[in-house]
Amino acid sequence: MEITAFYQNYRKILGLNARNLDYILKKNQGRRASLVDNKLKTKRILKRASIPVPENYFIIKNKRSFASFSWELPKSFVLKPNRSLGGQGVLIVYGKKKNSSIWIKAGQRLISIDEIKHHVFNILEGNFSYEATSDIAFFEERIKLHPTFKPYTFKGGIPDVRVLVYDKVPIMAELRLPTRASEGRSNLHLGGIGVGIDMKTGVTTTAIQNNHFLDTIPKTRLVLSGIKIPFWKKILEIASSTQETLKINFLGIDIAIDREKGPMVLEANAHPGIAIQLANQAPLRERLQRIEGLKIHSPMRAIRLAQELFGGEIEEELEEISGRKVIGIFEVVKIPLAQGKSIELAAKIDTGAYRTSIDKEIAKKLKIKRTKRRVKKFISSLGAEERELVELEFNLAGQNIKTQVSLADRLLLKHDIIIGRRDLKEFLIDPLRKRTPTISKGI
Repeated sequence: MEITAFYQNYRKILGLNARNLDYILKKNQGRRASLVDNKLKTKRILKRASIPVPENYFIIKNKRSFASFSWELPKSFVLKPNRSLGGQGVLIVYGKKKNSSIWIKAGQRLISIDEIKHHVFNILEGNFSYEATSDIAFFEERIKLHPTFKPYTFKGGIPDVRVLVYDKVPIMAELRLPTRASEGRSNLHLGGIGVGIDMKTGVTTTAIQNNHFLDTIPKTRLVLSGIKIPFWKKILEIASSTQETLKINFLGIDIAIDREKGPMVLEANAHPGIAIQLANQAPLRERLQRIEGLKIHSPMRAIRLAQELFGGEIEEELEEISGRKVIGIFEVVKIPLAQGKSIELAAKIDTGAYRTSIDKEIAKKLKIKRTKRRVKKFISSLGAEERELVELEFNLAGQNIKTQVSLADRLLLKHDIIIGRRDLKEFLIDPLRKRTPTISKGI
């Protein structure tokens, strides 16, 4: 396919703004820009430069190697075409049924060895290649989900952070979350969620899905703004070093965070989509122009410049914009007592739990009123159980909350009360915010 026809098609697929696309294309002309369309070659170059990438398990280059392949696959893997756009043809497998040839992909759906073979054959035939020519299939290690993102991602999918880098300087970033609609893939045009990231702090801001703004994960109360991205500075360093290594002026670099190995480069893209502007509520062209002509000699200097130019006092801005208070994972709650007194309890903020729960012995001593209801089949870390409900009023970060909470045996646990997402709709959660809770006394 001619280069002009290719970019016209790409613009149509992703709905790119023509003015911005033309500006980017001027920066990414020549053979070097087409290098990143070859995923295997890009991985080899980055690996030689000591930039972390997922390990390759197997490579199937053609029908001859397909016929001789043993098909002894690991329990989890990612199957990819070597030359494709927008996540087309990517198959994520995160488990295998015991003593069988059946694997598990996103959404607990099953896939047989024959279906995997058929998928590989389609890749070799070029059914996912943007050039519509024969392609190479490869199996690589599947990133293990970092616990920070567990509440926010569709089962089996791995979020990634896309960083746009221009002449070593990271200029814009977004967290991309897999959804049911995107079948566990993080690509936005397949239905994934994109959340803007403040460049200075690594904290998420505005979220979009299918070009529509949203505050929470659909059908949940999980707020998307205020998420602190782990390894933020390391992510920016890797993105800047990747652009410098590949010697392409403008790149979109997708980085996933493995819970054991940390940040790893999944892919680089010389012509990324620019819906990232919506998630960041900032024009891309303006940021490109702000660093035009600057001489940046090292990734570290580039990162400092990016944080100075494109970062802000995110927590105060988030609170002002959203009207919600930013809290951490560990907080103090105050429970009012008689005669104007109150008691403080050590609380853990747990978005994985729906309902708030309190230690039943503390509730008994505080004479908290029971309701006539019971929570049946309450699911906890100990399994299914039945719990009683009590009426509770407490103060968290200056907000008074009246709710019903369940009674639990927390005598041997560190925190007297767990705050569930049912009572967190007025807050943004910063997992890395530090605060030492006051342990309850005098009960």
